[in-house]
Amino acid sequence: MFTILKSGMIFNPDDGGEKDLLIAGSVVANISDDIAPAPSYGQVEVIDVKGKYVVPGFIDQHVHIIGGGGEAGFASRTPEVMLSHIVRAGITTVVGCLGTDGTTRHMASLLAKARGLELEGISTYIYTGAYEVPTRTITDNVRNDLILIDKVIGAGEIAISDYRSAQPGKEEIMKLAAEARVGGILSGKAGVLHLHVGDGQRKLGMIFEILEETEIPITQFTPTHINRNQYLLEDGIKFAKMGGMIDMTSGVYPDVGDIKSYKASEAVKYCLEHGVHIENITMSSDGNGSMPLFDEHGNVRGMLVAEMDSLHDEFKALVKKEGIKLSDALKVITQNPAKSLKLYPKKGALQIGSDADIVVMDKDLNIEYVFARGKCMVKERKVVVKGTFE
Repeated sequence: MFTILKSGMIFNPDDGGEKDLLIAGSVVANISDDIAPAPSYGQVEVIDVKGKYVVPGFIDQHVHIIGGGGEAGFASRTPEVMLSHIVRAGITTVVGCLGTDGTTRHMASLLAKARGLELEGISTYIYTGAYEVPTRTITDNVRNDLILIDKVIGAGEIAISDYRSAQPGKEEIMKLAAEARVGGILSGKAGVLHLHVGDGQRKLGMIFEILEETEIPITQFTPTHINRNQYLLEDGIKFAKMGGMIDMTSGVYPDVGDIKSYKASEAVKYCLEHGVHIENITMSSDGNGSMPLFDEHGNVRGMLVAEMDSLHDEFKALVKKEGIKLSDALKVITQNPAKSLKLYPKKGALQIGSDADIVVMDKDLNIEYVFARGKCMVKERKVVVKGTFE
């Protein structure tokens, strides 16, 4: 099956001008000024996208695909993610993770869900592990999971600076990072250590000490939730200026008392204003994780489920509210996570030979079409491919 997207404004994510794009099966086969159907193509669908943005599919590197939460008891465990909720947000690649609960949720279930979502049409990967240290794995250790299991591309989310963490010491995090790094080297994967960073006063202090004392490069660590408070954001800026990648969580973190939290778009703008390069920032949704609501004393008074739509919402806010140019805003959810996770240029790009993961948006950045590996998942703003049980 061939599809031609005609006369769209191509962003790779840099601005490539008005061009046609040819999808052949699951890949981008051509990008040029004028692509006409050839008799040898057989069946060809031509879609007029003139005046619309044609961009790489979004990458969400932190999703609780089998659900998360549980901090308020068994009834607060959040549900599994549904395919339609992923693709309607323009997301074509997800990285699944466990979270607080590594007891009633399991790595084998996470792997099975990832395989199921891929059969339904999107691209999936997973982190091995959960909040606790020693962490949960499929085989007997993190290194073996990375080497032996195709979908495992890193370890995480491991919790630090958080009252829900296992309070790991520096040596434990150091060894986890080393195991992930060697596993990544031997398997040709990123081998990142994806860190949930909580509200604790230690912030990224332990990571700075590890970087100073060991040979582990800063690129092995991908701390997330950096926008949860002002103090952590300042640590994140320091980390990014050292060459690290910081991950903002889309959606709203409510302020607690006099501690200021930032929307992801606000945090990205703040970082740029304080000297961080756009290439050192990513954004993820924490999709289907629990989002606690706090009272004025910091006590949990309710629980919401984090929506994956927030990734697109905060991307739009980056452009329309914060004034970030479109190509830079796109890098945060396409090229940057793809490079950090060693998926680029197969993912996070529109180049000949890249996977045909494509989002088409109108001038107001509303999503009109979504293609995942060449298959149309959203057409004219309607989800046309849903999960098996939707």
